Amino acid sequence: MNKIGIFFGSSTGNTTVAAEKIAAQLGNADLHDVGEGVSSADFEGYDYLILGTSTWGCGDLQDDWETTLPELQKADLSGKTVALFGLGDSSSYSDTFVSAMGKIYDVLKQKDVSLVGQVDSSDYSYDDSEALVNGKFVGLALDEDNESSKTDERIKGWVESIRESMK
Repeated sequence: MNKIGIFFGSSTGNTTVAAEKIAAQLGNADLHDVGEGVSSADFEGYDYLILGTSTWGCGDLQDDWETTLPELQKADLSGKTVALFGLGDSSSYSDTFVSAMGKIYDVLKQKDVSLVGQVDSSDYSYDDSEALVNGKFVGLALDEDNESSKTDERIKGWVESIRESMK
């Protein structure tokens, strides 16, 4: 069986809950809070990676990812399949919605990985995001502040869209 690792950073708990919901949908993933310390070897130990972060301030990474990103940069991820998810506030920070997910994407696009799980942005209300590429978010975008009623359905649909890529 292929190993799936979900690595996430959470300050208020919303990203933790999202990671747990994704893991429950997949049924066979290990959870890692990057705030508890993660090395490049931890990323390398999985066949498939799902990386999640919340966005803070004006598009900033979640604090724990700030210290973990160098480990991700060092990791040999050659041939791995990677999916991203991000949380943001599309109302108060509509011009940087889920932009932290874009910062992780920028590291990954320099690596020999297969990125999966892009999401059409047309179902979201926001002004701009660093996580947009060709009209799609680079991963699953969630907004617990303004659209929490859509979270479970968005996670379910997204997991279904990446499931085949992670077998």
